[in-house]
Amino acid sequence: MNTLVIATGNAHKVGEIRAILGDRFRYQTLQDFPEAPQAVEDAPTFAGNAAKKALALAGWLADRMGVTADPRAHRLVLADDSGLEVDALGGAPGVHSARFAALDDGRPGNSTTSENNAKLLRLLKDVPLERRTARFRCALALAAVVPATGRRPEPAALTELFEGECRGRILVEQRGTHGFGYDPFFVPDGYDQTFAELGDEVKNALSHRAKALAKLRTWFEKNPATAPQSGAPS
Repeated sequence: MNTLVIATGNAHKVGEIRAILGDRFRYQTLQDFPEAPQAVEDAPTFAGNAAKKALALAGWLADRMGVTADPRAHRLVLADDSGLEVDALGGAPGVHSARFAALDDGRPGNSTTSENNAKLLRLLKDVPLERRTARFRCALALAAVVPATGRRPEPAALTELFEGECRGRILVEQRGTHGFGYDPFFVPDGYDQTFAELGDEVKNALSHRAKALAKLRTWFEKNPATAPQSGAPS
């Protein structure tokens, strides 16, 4: 069975990805590679940040494997960048979703979920519900780990990008205990419950990440020479 290295330590994201892609892979995450360097997520788009993370980790893994790597082994890196875009805020927090509150004082690293949610509510305080339209966006970047025994392609040849979005609106108060991040405030179009109320099974069928992952699965089906062939049902 081939290996998919998910470039995150976020257990919620890993669970969502595994639930949608199924058991076609042996999965690893950044928890398995604590010494891996972190890519600087300074691109202006979700796709740009996802590509930076995927390529950085794939290159580091290739160097780490060195000449001892089995060239027949198939290892891929999947990186995600996602966030919330609120129309009334001009698309913010956007690529800064994870550190939305930290932007106010310039501190490094991500803000806590409670800090980010508090800032979101504060900025939307006087915005009526009908104008609280928003969308979650996700970009997935897929990169192959090419061991040093072979000729490494140019970075552009290493990456495939898959994007998805889920439209909805932001409530004035949080509801639900499932999910993470902004989920307790986001009601997807066509529903009356937040992502945090709908639960994983429903969310994994309609979320921005689910839509991007569906495109990834279709890509694997259309590229059998690249897709892992584990024999597991897809």
